[in-house]
Order: sequence, then C-alpha cells, then structure tokens
Amino acid sequence: MKKNRLGRTDISVSALCFGNMTFGEQTDEAVARRLLDQLVEAGINFIDTAEMYSVPPRAETYGRSEAFAGTWLKARGGRERVVIATKVVGRSRGGFDYIRGGKFRLDRANLVAAVDTSLARLQTDYIDLYYLHWSDRLLGIDALAQGKADEGATPLEETLAALGDLVKAGKLRAIAVSNETAWGTMRFLEIAGRTGLPRLAAIQNRYNLLARGFEGDLAEVAMREDVPLLPYSPLCMGVLSGKYLGGIRPAGTRMALYEQRFARYVAPAPEAATRRYVELARAHGLDPAAMALAYVVGRPFVASTIFGATNAAQIAANIAALEIKLSAEVLKGIEAIHLDNPSPCL
Repeated sequence: MKKNRLGRTDISVSALCFGNMTFGEQTDEAVARRLLDQLVEAGINFIDTAEMYSVPPRAETYGRSEAFAGTWLKARGGRERVVIATKVVGRSRGGFDYIRGGKFRLDRANLVAAVDTSLARLQTDYIDLYYLHWSDRLLGIDALAQGKADEGATPLEETLAALGDLVKAGKLRAIAVSNETAWGTMRFLEIAGRTGLPRLAAIQNRYNLLARGFEGDLAEVAMREDVPLLPYSPLCMGVLSGKYLGGIRPAGTRMALYEQRFARYVAPAPEAATRRYVELARAHGLDPAAMALAYVVGRPFVASTIFGATNAAQIAANIAALEIKLSAEVLKGIEAIHLDNPSPCL
C-alpha cells in the first residue's frame, strides 16, 4: 500500500488510516482484534484513536477505544511497525465532566496527565502522533465579536511548550491539531518557527463530498506549509454510500443507533446531494462509497484518509477503493453537484 510522509517528520503512513472510535461501543474487543489484524495484513500501518473514544462519548466507555488498541498491541508485538495517533480534549467543548474532573485544559498539567494516561491504556512507551482534539479557545465569529473567544483559554505558546517537553521526553514523536482553523494552524507554525518548538505534522478535520470547507484557506496552508490533511468521515458517517436514502436505517448502523446525534447528516439538503452523488456513481459503474472515498484520497493536500469500519467486508471495500482513479467526466459531475449544493454538512 502506498505510504506518504507526515509533514516534515520521518513518519510514513499508509494512504488509509483506521479510526477506531466504534471500539467499545459498536465493536467489542474480540471483533476489534480481528479487524486490526486484517488491517495490518492488508498494509495499513496507521491507527487513529482518542482519549474521549468510544463514540458517542460517555463516562462508561471513556478510554475504551485506546484500551482495546493497547491490548492488541501488547498481544501482537511489532510496535515499531504501527503508527499510533491519539488525541487530548480541549476546554472549549463541554459535556466531559468525567475527564480529569471536568477541568481539562490544554495546559502543561493536563497534557502531561493525558499523555501518561493514554500511554498506559495503549500499553506503549510512545505515541507517534498526538493531536489537540479541539482548541481551548472558542471558535466562531460570535465569540470573537463578543470578545469571549480567549476567555479561560490556555495560550498557544504554553500548549506548544508543554508538547515540546513531551517530545523531548520521548513520549511523543510528532504533534498535530484537529478541528482547527487556518488562523490557529498558522499561529502554531509561527510560534514553532520563532521558538524552535515542535512543528505541526498534520491537521485532522472533517472532509468529504458533503463537507468541503477545508478547500479554502486551510488547503492552501496544508500545501504551502507541509501540514497535510488527515481527513475524518470521508463517507460522512456512511451517508455517501446511499444506504440511508429514503429514510432507510439498516439495523446496527450509526443512523439506526444514534440518529438524534447525527441527524444533520441525513437532513433534506445533504440527502438531496447524496442522491445525486449516488446516481452519478452508478451511472459510471462505480460503487457510491468507493467513489466518495476515492475522491478524498486523491486530493493533493491529503496524506492519509481516516475511515471507520465495524466488519471485515467494510475494510475490504475501503481498501479496494484505493485502486479507483476517477475519470475527468466523473470529476466534472462531482463539481456540478457541489456547485448546486455546496458543502451541506459543514
């Protein structure tokens, strides 16, 4: 499987990355181990998790996805052949009172505690790529206009300095951001360039046919600054497969189990766009999910595409999509649909 370098690091990752947020919720530990074995045997060396997983997050399953990966790592061995990424929660989102007593921040004390706890769950001495899952500051023009964006937020310099010490200690190989803006990404890069602290190796944001907001300022940052995108939700929670069209909710799927949480992905606007993408794929003899994944994988600012799966067939289908090269006609059709209904799932 093709591998790409993460930014300016010496870390090479497979074109596909497995996101394990279903582990401990939809996926039990025995199945998780079988799926991870299948991934490695297929040439995927990159596994993405987070301290807050399983998803939907709740106190009862907090850390379980990391723990499942950890027991698998210990049993299988060969740690150096696998790239492990995990994440720390930031202050700006609530609902996580069970994480570090609800006082989680991106300050030194919280970062050290979070890294040590993740290392213990993962049963490893180091984490290859460590993300800030989201920021300490509040995002959005309303918070900025009201002067509240930075209230209670840890200064970026403090966050980066703490991460730098964790890199020096050998606990982290590289750092990254997630759900970040162009301004935030550039500020981290500026601080790193000025101080010699670690440079961002990647950014993980949502990106798919229904959510193409990354293509603005962030795509230019990614390409000019060597901070590639590691997109999550390339199939928009499975919506782009077409399996939810017409109100269908197959048993065991995310929308069958958690539609209230993910309702925005099956609202009228994304459903209308999805129907057209599905029709376009089938008109060209393509599986809709494979077309959607191939589109994301082929973008010039993408280093590795993060996908989720709960069974072996889904993994095999996603790997097969790597062999697809979308024709100019298909790409033209995708752009026409996008222009009619741009990014309805931002």
